Amino acid sequence: MTIDTSPQTNTLGNWASLGIQKYLTKVLSHEAAVLQDQDPEELHQMRVGMRRLRSAVTGFAPVVDLPKAASDDNIGKIARCLGELRDIDVMIEALNNQYYPTLTEAEKPTLDKVLIRLVKQRGKAFKKVRATLEHKKYQHLKQDLQNWLDFPVYTAIEKLPILEVLPDLLLPQVSELLLHQGWLFGIDKLETESEPTENSSQETTPKKTITKKKLEKLLTTQGDVLHSLRKQAKRVRYLMALFTDFYGSTYQAYLQDMKDIQECLGDIQDTMVLEAVLVAILRSDIKKSLPTLSNQMSQKRYESWQIWTQLQRRYLNPVVRQDFHLTLLRPPLDSDR
Repeated sequence: MTIDTSPQTNTLGNWASLGIQKYLTKVLSHEAAVLQDQDPEELHQMRVGMRRLRSAVTGFAPVVDLPKAASDDNIGKIARCLGELRDIDVMIEALNNQYYPTLTEAEKPTLDKVLIRLVKQRGKAFKKVRATLEHKKYQHLKQDLQNWLDFPVYTAIEKLPILEVLPDLLLPQVSELLLHQGWLFGIDKLETESEPTENSSQETTPKKTITKKKLEKLLTTQGDVLHSLRKQAKRVRYLMALFTDFYGSTYQAYLQDMKDIQECLGDIQDTMVLEAVLVAILRSDIKKSLPTLSNQMSQKRYESWQIWTQLQRRYLNPVVRQDFHLTLLRPPLDSDR
């Protein structure tokens, strides 16, 4: 987003309007194509826009007085409806293009049955999306948000300069991320190195790497924790993305980390969801009915896990966490950029 340097636009209230307008526009630009249901990418982009809109509404909550129809809960319900259809699209695409060609001839008929069932489920999910987008609740959401943007209503802090309050806006979401229990997922014990390292004189790190077998067990019993961490990283990413023009390269690096965390944990979550769907449809142990596919998903999870452990180690480093905070606390002045 390009900064307008006029005093009026550089207030907290006006940046709240800019953020909400940006993401609402993204949502509306894909709505018609989603209802035509010809390109899955349109659904994906509308879902992303809805999620980003929700992050903006949540992040700017201290300064905006939005109509009831534009509440976080209402936006979330619509996003989840779009998400159900998007998840099925992702599963069908992965099964058809990524997994099906690698299966044995004996396994392919079983997967054919799964694909037939998923196509039927997709038809039902699309009807639900269409009904949601045509429902008065969604129509009220769009209209009320547009009316608000035409005549925004703020709280008393709207005139505060954006540069002065950016840290206060960003740090609550970042702190919630850094305090998430998901960072300790898969770690039985932390050790503090006594010798100085390149990045820290006292770095807290995982004691050892877990095996693939243990990872599968942990994901079965505690996978929701990682999924929750991923959602918080996504909220931080979407909020930070609004303010890239106010910061420098270090900020951009942390923003890229948020994207990497979201995508890495998303790859793990996608295979977990797909496996659960396969079990529900086949009503059998897929290790027996689809052994090749089961092994591939397990391997993909473990490969994503290896990437995740690097990010996990990075954000368990107290120096990195402190630097993240300090980066947000010091948005450079115009003269410094």
